[in-house]
Amino acid sequence: MDEQQPKSTWRFPKTFWFANSMELCERAAYYGFFILITMYLSTVVGFSDIEAGIISGIFSGALYLLPPFMGIIADRIGFRRAMILAFSLLTCGYALLGVSHNKITVCIFLVILVLGSAFIKPLITGTVAKTTDETNRARGFSLFYWTVNIGAFLGKTFVPFIRQQIGLEYVNFFSAGVCLLALVIALLFYHPEAFSKEQKTFKELFISLGKILINVRLMALIIIIAGFWTVQQQLYATMPKYVIRTVGESARPEWIANVNPLVVVIAVIFVTQWMKKRKALTSMTLGMFIMPLSAFAMSLGPWLRDGFGDSILGLHPFTFMLVVGIALQGLAECFISPRFLEYFSLQAPKGEEGVYLGFSHLHSFFSAILGFFISGFLLEKYCPARESLPPGLSESEIAAYYTNAHHIWYYFVAIAAVAGVALLIYAAICNAIDKNKKEQPEGSAELTTKDTMVPSTENEENDANVTK
Repeated sequence: MDEQQPKSTWRFPKTFWFANSMELCERAAYYGFFILITMYLSTVVGFSDIEAGIISGIFSGALYLLPPFMGIIADRIGFRRAMILAFSLLTCGYALLGVSHNKITVCIFLVILVLGSAFIKPLITGTVAKTTDETNRARGFSLFYWTVNIGAFLGKTFVPFIRQQIGLEYVNFFSAGVCLLALVIALLFYHPEAFSKEQKTFKELFISLGKILINVRLMALIIIIAGFWTVQQQLYATMPKYVIRTVGESARPEWIANVNPLVVVIAVIFVTQWMKKRKALTSMTLGMFIMPLSAFAMSLGPWLRDGFGDSILGLHPFTFMLVVGIALQGLAECFISPRFLEYFSLQAPKGEEGVYLGFSHLHSFFSAILGFFISGFLLEKYCPARESLPPGLSESEIAAYYTNAHHIWYYFVAIAAVAGVALLIYAAICNAIDKNKKEQPEGSAELTTKDTMVPSTENEENDANVTK
């Protein structure tokens, strides 16, 4: 007689809830700051658009590359000490960014933020993994996923009032205060059990990274998917400056950006259910071809204004089309992100799935650097800062400088379209290779299942930060 399957439960230990509370605080702090990072670097610190793009790209890229390495340190010093260290660094880093606006010191403070933030992902996801079991792990990571998105949503909801009523630099104190709250939780309430340590070494991590980098099939897919994320990065790299410079200081890019996680939370379950019987590459391809439409929609602000006037459903035409484009981005993400992580994990050698998944966001590392770098040059060319314009211009003369600002989005239409076509070619080549290998009995079973398996909870864990 078969053993009865254990019933799923929503009961979790206190450590689980405290870890998720700290995750909510960290995400609110991070996205409240990150949505305005290029504006802060240009408006407050004095960097040019190009310099701000380069610095922001390196900052963002490092956050996707460093977590596996910081996870090794966390294992050695213990989760509680690492958590206290992480939120101490974050609290200090954000506070110092609010106090000092010297170019050199700001770069140093950003490094402090990178180190603190890079600890958080392996610590929180590790805590969730170790405080759940087969009866509640899927629900545990589902709650974690919602916590991430709620934190990101709340952070971007509150900061416009601070930016508009007090000043942009004071957003850093909001982030510092939220991280200080998380630090208090870590000090008083976070007492994880003595989790068993895997004792991974930096050497092993570099070896695994090397295996990924020489895996032609995997790296080709990473580079192609980076095209999608290069466009997605413009939510933070280009959109805030674009909308404030074209619409005015009353614009709230933070609220516009919240359309993305809202659409993902609403649609991801339906899309995943709809596509569950289709191959991962099929789902990703559909998402990739939504992205050019997204970027094109964001370029249509001037056309909408010429046809319908200065208000569409109470929104400026530029704002309205940004909302439409970002909603399409969120929909595309639902098709791509979960299935990419599934496909990525299934390329890992047996027993190395966890280490491979630690580097599953290499595409975001490449796209962050490329996306922010491109953004700086495009903004300077098509949508320059008002402070950089000749003094004494009338409003009509200033407006002339922004006549072609929407051309920025055409570049990202092209990038997304090329990435979509590249994925079609990639799928055709992979299918041809797999078809030939079907003649080999030992490899056929594995190749048949690779594109059809349902994502595991580990994949959900690694996908949780994608939508923010």
